Amino acid sequence: MNHDHDTLPAAAPVPSPTRRDVTAWALWDWGSAAFNAVITTFVFTRWLTSDAFVDPATAAAAAAEAGGDGPATAALDAVLAQHSAWLGWGLTVAGLAIALLAPVIGARSDDAGRRRRWLAVHTAITVAICAAMFLVRPDPASLTGNLLLGIVLLGTANVFFELASVNYNAMLSQVSTPATRGRVSGIGWGAGYIGGIVLLLILFVGFIDPEVGWFGVTGDDGLDIRLSVLLAAVWFGVFAVPVLLAVPEAPPNERRPRTGVVASYRRLVADIAGLWRHQRATLYFLLASAVYRDGLAGVFTFGAVIASGTFGFSASEVVLFAIAANVVAGVSTIVAGYLDDRVGPKAIIVTALVGLLVAAAAVFVLHDGGQTVFWVFGLLLCLFVGPAQSCSRSLLSRVIPPGRESEVFGLYATTGRAASFLAPLAFSTSVVVSGSQHWGIVGLMLVIGLGLALLLPLRVGARGPATVASTT
Repeated sequence: MNHDHDTLPAAAPVPSPTRRDVTAWALWDWGSAAFNAVITTFVFTRWLTSDAFVDPATAAAAAAEAGGDGPATAALDAVLAQHSAWLGWGLTVAGLAIALLAPVIGARSDDAGRRRRWLAVHTAITVAICAAMFLVRPDPASLTGNLLLGIVLLGTANVFFELASVNYNAMLSQVSTPATRGRVSGIGWGAGYIGGIVLLLILFVGFIDPEVGWFGVTGDDGLDIRLSVLLAAVWFGVFAVPVLLAVPEAPPNERRPRTGVVASYRRLVADIAGLWRHQRATLYFLLASAVYRDGLAGVFTFGAVIASGTFGFSASEVVLFAIAANVVAGVSTIVAGYLDDRVGPKAIIVTALVGLLVAAAAVFVLHDGGQTVFWVFGLLLCLFVGPAQSCSRSLLSRVIPPGRESEVFGLYATTGRAASFLAPLAFSTSVVVSGSQHWGIVGLMLVIGLGLALLLPLRVGARGPATVASTT
């Protein structure tokens, strides 16, 4: 019986992936750009931390004091810093929830052969929560309540989006072969960048930039932002459908029978212990990359917040910056892919992380220099983010023990989620301690710097196995 179960996947393999499968799979990434670009980065999150949610009297007085250091301006800065801190705490809680839920839910969906089902469920919940963000209004009579509603919805949506992403990333092995895995992964990654640019352009032209947008929409009551978020939810929902129709459900893992929740956590601990004993370099990279990847995520999550609160970008200016940022990140990632095979992924990652620290330090030190500073060094930050992300996946593929690719890539997602509270926590703590929003940049730098320090002892060339310096 056990022999039959063990040979079942080989006897009845999933059909070879087709171009249709790859396209359908990549369209989910294209659609998910609505969540990454519009919800968490450049539109909704920026709006929550703007003066739209500040008491109108304080905002008006600050406008009258523009350019000065009067008490009204100081009061506005203090309120915006407080709102940014609340956002950071909300995302910290969401990150902790992801760390607790993702390992078990991801493993159980694979073991039971319900990967596609849970992708559908978690995506649908994410889309519904995004649509509910339309209800968030900058109502002067209930500013805190509506602001907190927005933060709660944002945090909850983050949890379900990441749970959906675990199942989506696991589908990579179903829509590619070992010979095309990197190429197909790159298509999905690129589709996300392009999808973000296209949607942001539509929203910029239709709602955010004009005083009176399509269908007579204006900025009154935040309607331009609220409709943009609603359209982003529809965009994500529509483009998430093809993968659910085209890519078949993965077969259950007969070698790993379904277990209870507690047993699932025990199994996860056993898997990690096995890596520690037999493939320590792989585990070491999983831990190091989890830290610096959260720093990379923090750059995008809080970038628009800093652009708006510290550098005075308007909603339309933030969207223009977002479009430029996606172009820069997309081009640099493609170029880094070619360099990866020549000099090795670790060299690219280290260079990118050092570049990020230099650019972030410039943004922090020169924060009084106006918007030009952020345009120059903010785009420089984006230049390094994409290569660090793409080459991290390439490096991991070089240190995975043979025959354990799916398991280790699953742990890659799990460890990333486990550390997803670091950047929000560091950002919020820095803002609270300093009382000024731009100090949040220092918090993000600490996370990236810690990840870089953890990565440096890992020895890996362009090809071949890896070791950890401290164990050799």
